[in-house]
Amino acid sequence: MVDVQTISIILAACSFILAAAYYVINIQEVRRNRRITLTTTLLQHFMTDDGYMKIMELGGMKWDDLDDYFNKYDSRVNPENAAKRMSLWNTFNTIGMLYRKGLLDMDTILASSGGIIYSQWVTFKPIVEFYRGTDYGENSYQHWEYLAEKLGETRDVSTRTRWDTMPSYRNKSTTE
Repeated sequence: MVDVQTISIILAACSFILAAAYYVINIQEVRRNRRITLTTTLLQHFMTDDGYMKIMELGGMKWDDLDDYFNKYDSRVNPENAAKRMSLWNTFNTIGMLYRKGLLDMDTILASSGGIIYSQWVTFKPIVEFYRGTDYGENSYQHWEYLAEKLGETRDVSTRTRWDTMPSYRNKSTTE
């Protein structure tokens, strides 16, 4: 015969298991909500008038070679452009870091900004590589570079931009 104490112990164990399961589910939901909030906050950078203006301004930059670039756009010559460029580059790098850590998934990046991140890397890779040897550390923007490489490996049309196939779009150094 089952006594009251045994029933009490079984009920306590079941209550503990249910509480633990609720806690785990609640933690997962909190993480999911934080991820959504983080993603929205980070990607909002691109989805505002100011964000689009920065992207369009960077898209309009033209130079013939590194000397021409530095004469027009280096931070010592054009600090306004450099501030906009750094703002976007740092955002791209942060997105790359979050992707590497598993906090952002590729589908979200592709749907929101994959083409921008990829095309900006293709355009500015020679500039970043030069700055790594002079003004920046050797690992600067490594997360952006990693993400751009992953985006370049995808077969999703949203990452293949018209800039990939237009040799005269930007400058000679990124298309050769």
